[in-house]
Amino acid sequence: MKPVFFPENSQFWFETLRVFGHSAYGGGDFGEAAVVAERITPGDYDSWHDEWFAMGERVAAVARKAKAGGHRISARDAFLRASNYYRSAEFFLHGNPDDPRILAAYDASVACFREAAALFTPPIELVEIPYEDTVLPGYFYRPDDSGAVRPTVLMFNGFDGTAEEMHFGGAAAAVERGYNVLTFDGPGQPGTRHRHGMVFRPDWEAVVTPVIDYALTRTEVDPDRIALFGNSMGGLLAPRAAAFEHRIAAVIAFDGVYDMAAAVLEAFPGDREEIARRLRADEDPEVDAGLAQAMAVSPKMRWAMEQGMYVMGADTPRKFAATFLDYNLGDGVAEKITSPALICSGATDVFFKGQPEELFEHLTGPKTFLEFTADMGADGHCQAGGQRFAYAEVYDWLDDTLGHSN
Repeated sequence: MKPVFFPENSQFWFETLRVFGHSAYGGGDFGEAAVVAERITPGDYDSWHDEWFAMGERVAAVARKAKAGGHRISARDAFLRASNYYRSAEFFLHGNPDDPRILAAYDASVACFREAAALFTPPIELVEIPYEDTVLPGYFYRPDDSGAVRPTVLMFNGFDGTAEEMHFGGAAAAVERGYNVLTFDGPGQPGTRHRHGMVFRPDWEAVVTPVIDYALTRTEVDPDRIALFGNSMGGLLAPRAAAFEHRIAAVIAFDGVYDMAAAVLEAFPGDREEIARRLRADEDPEVDAGLAQAMAVSPKMRWAMEQGMYVMGADTPRKFAATFLDYNLGDGVAEKITSPALICSGATDVFFKGQPEELFEHLTGPKTFLEFTADMGADGHCQAGGQRFAYAEVYDWLDDTLGHSN
């Protein structure tokens, strides 16, 4: 798909497309998003924040006015859009974790989503999932108030997205089809990172197991039909959990990832063992200088390193790159997955090219590969821009796998 906006800046275009795509489930309106895009200075993170935040403010005011006037549906829809605009506003700011705009926009996004959640029928329920000595924030969705026992999709985002965003990224689509949904932020994701300083961990089964434990306390959840859906980097974390947590009846990697370090390794000469040694060394000025240079010439590299340092708790780009070495499904982990697995792929995904295929090749259990192409406008990372089509394909597979009808 040729960029409609930011033709010289693929990073800004993809994040704009992300908002456009979420419009399919209420996460934006094309005209509002287009107005924002027209006003942003390409490549300017401050301009990006200011324009998305301003639109969030305008749409949140519309929502509050509608709510005060008793217009429940109008208020709900505007709160949803405002939530996604605020989410987008703070996206590029994590290079300075102390920037007060981060929490201001994040808190506004969460507050607007929770306002909207209360206006659904039945309401989307805010939940706190016991995890170690704290809790994980999340949301429980039910298709209706009947109390019927149903298949349930546990769902989480990836390297940079929120539990609230998952409403547009698969939750609403599942509920339409008669599934319960439990979305959550795990360690390193916004609800835990922004508020409690928690960072990512590679052994994601340690996260998913207590989430399943919580889900099984809900009388609406069919214990034999629990599916796990991981978005973006979650396309590695969900299969990782499924390799060790055998209460999962189906796993969806949207899109599949086998090795998060692959892109980092391509930037360095030598074999993996030597690169790992240098990345993990106490000092390596040559590698530090190379990463600094890459960040200076590539906006995408700059953002990835800054975001990675933030969510991994690393104080240098090299230390962040070293953490990614542990995020893979090698050493026989992928082969341990026994539940049916759906591995999705975007034909022109610039972030994880080749990764879905590698994951699929290593699976030894029941598996399905689903590639999305440009013909339907769903060929990008996580099918941004083609979400109605993509989720229909995903949930049709899940319906068939779990024996669910809707």
